[in-house]
Parts: sequence; C-alpha cells; structure tokens
Amino acid sequence: MRYQNKLAAALAAAALCAPQAHAADATDANRALMRAFVDTAYVQKQVRKAYEAYVAPDLVQHNPNIADGREAAIAEIEGLLKHPAARFDVKHVVVDGDMATVHFRGSLGNGMSAAVVELFRLRDGRIVEHWDAFQVIDPNAQARNPHPYF
Repeated sequence: MRYQNKLAAALAAAALCAPQAHAADATDANRALMRAFVDTAYVQKQVRKAYEAYVAPDLVQHNPNIADGREAAIAEIEGLLKHPAARFDVKHVVVDGDMATVHFRGSLGNGMSAAVVELFRLRDGRIVEHWDAFQVIDPNAQARNPHPYF
C-alpha cells in the first residue's frame, strides 16, 4: 500500500511539474524568436524581413493609429525609419511565456526621441498581437531624478 501511495504522489508531482517545464521551454523559444526579431527589425533596420519571418499576417494591432495586419505595421515602421539617422536603441527585451516586452529609445533623426515600451503576444512561433506606449523625451526638461526614461 505504501508503494502505491508513493507512486501516486510521484505521478502527481510529475504532472504538476510538466506544465512548468513546458512554460520554460516556451519562454526560451519565444526569447530566441524575440531576440532575432529585435536584431533584424530594430538593429539591422530590415523591417520587412523581420516581420515576414516572425509576425503573423493577421497581426492584431492595439495602436489606434495603425491598422491590423502585418503589412500595416511594416508600412508604419519603414516610414519611421526613412531618415538615415533614425534608430532604435534597445535597452531591454523581456520574455515570459507567450508575452514579450521591448523597451527602447526611438530617435527619428529630426531631434525628436521617445522612450518606448512595446508589448507582444506570441503564438505558435509568431508574434500575433502588439501594444505600445510612448513617452516623448524633452531635452529641455529638468528631471527630478538622475535616471529619467532609462
């Protein structure tokens, strides 16, 4: 009888651990995907290549100024990067399960920049949903702390 109880306890423990292992595997896979996406789109500025490789065609967009779909996102970002001095300085990429966050300084090459946080949801190896928030950086503002924005 004790053997059966120990076996049942071991099986129950294994069942409880399995989803966590799966979640860790998903986080690792999604972290690799996001690092590749960020490098291709933000660092190399190969927006179309990044979006075609890592973003679902039917991307759900929560930015009210951009239509749903991968092509609308490509057009928007390629438009932002038209100026040769435009760039994204990525500070953090955080991935947990099917959610990813990218925190960066975006500069459009016209003297304007912003602290940006983008949130992505991933499914089946693709980015399927996107949110973002911007904080315009005013170079003339007096910060109340020594570490504004980043």
